[in-house]
Amino acid sequence: MSSKPLKQIHLAAHFPGVNNTTVWSDPAAGSHIDFDSFIHFAQTAERAKFDFLFLAEGLRLREQGGEIYDLDVVGRPDTFTVLAALAAVTERLGLTGTINSTFNEPYEVARQFATLDHLSEGRAAWNVVTSWDAFTGENFRRGGFLPREDRYSRAQEFLATANELFDSWNGSEIAADAGSGTFLRDARAGAFAHRGRHFDIEGHFNVPRSPQGRPVVFQAGDSEEGREFAAASADAIFGRYGTLDAGREFYADVKGRLAGHGRTHDQLKILPAATFVLGDTDAQARELAHEVRRLQVSGQTAIKYLEHVWNRDLSAYDPDGPLPEVDPLVGENTIALGRASVRQFRDPLATARQWRELARAKNLSIRELVLRATADQTFVGSAATIAESINTLVQADAADGFILVPHITPGGLDGFADSVVPLLQERGVFRTEYEGTTLRDHLGLATPAPPPVPSSAPAPVAAAAPAS
Repeated sequence: MSSKPLKQIHLAAHFPGVNNTTVWSDPAAGSHIDFDSFIHFAQTAERAKFDFLFLAEGLRLREQGGEIYDLDVVGRPDTFTVLAALAAVTERLGLTGTINSTFNEPYEVARQFATLDHLSEGRAAWNVVTSWDAFTGENFRRGGFLPREDRYSRAQEFLATANELFDSWNGSEIAADAGSGTFLRDARAGAFAHRGRHFDIEGHFNVPRSPQGRPVVFQAGDSEEGREFAAASADAIFGRYGTLDAGREFYADVKGRLAGHGRTHDQLKILPAATFVLGDTDAQARELAHEVRRLQVSGQTAIKYLEHVWNRDLSAYDPDGPLPEVDPLVGENTIALGRASVRQFRDPLATARQWRELARAKNLSIRELVLRATADQTFVGSAATIAESINTLVQADAADGFILVPHITPGGLDGFADSVVPLLQERGVFRTEYEGTTLRDHLGLATPAPPPVPSSAPAPVAAAAPAS
């Protein structure tokens, strides 16, 4: 009787910005801008043989009540610059960055990712996202925002156009034959022409085919459109679900869509974000987790979070007091600008009623209510407990692995690397060494086949004679 083979777990590390998920006040916390922090974080992930490091992107500092919210992102360096610099201080770790498809252009983004893939020798990945609000759009020439259906259609065409640019080189064009003086075998290398609803461009792409052919493509989103976009076009999707039942439901739904796009089960990896609190014992970890949550949700943060639902200035309220009796303001104009979390509350009046009922039943203050309403840590326990939990979820097809989000930066990954990873390796479910050199190798993804070499090529291009 044959048993199901053990799945290999995929692990990655998310370098968070300064926000209320990061305990920036901890003495062990460091800068989120100094390059030394990025080096420490990336090299720890590589020492642990993680698949990749992930950087989110912030295109505008978020505001609340007309002011920058100082417990949220207060600065995030440019993604491409950081990843390119990290390529020089790592050897195998994948380098994943979020780049927006709403306010960028395909040629520009394709050129940057092809360059990163060359610099890193095949470790680049692109998390394709859309932008939903006019507030962010004010930073850009086009301004405004796109309706929901247009955001996804633009994203789909954006990615398809970028792929046309990546594939405008097949990898065989460069001869560099000094004897004959031939540099290019095909003078048409990089030629492209795209005519579509969102983009109408034509020219020559100026970066030859990179080691992976195309960067690994990630997608983040739980909507119907997001799931379908991932099934059609992505190599991996960031899941939201770190529990068994919810994870298995999401996993089955998204994987079940692949066949409709002519794809197989193993062509898309599902990788939920996951927080963790590690202790010497489970009891110690639970105590530490409680303290971490109290630091993450200060009284000020609790009030700010409540304002997302009430859409009112609640600064006069005591976070250790009861919820407001006044109802939320419903409308398009929100007190919190640039915050995706605002969209979670489709019906703020219903949310307020539910929270009041819970607060009355449990005698909860505003802060206590927010602590319950916001996510607890995904994994809490000793190294053995966390290793067991991760392995159980992956083997049960609730995920293919996890993107770990530590609450301390840059050293928050150290304990996991030193204690949990060896236990997963002992179980035979996580690599002890990298077996390949590219991110596609790490994720078990095939390299896209290059376009066919033209049957008849024009005359080769000779290198220019040096000036005398």
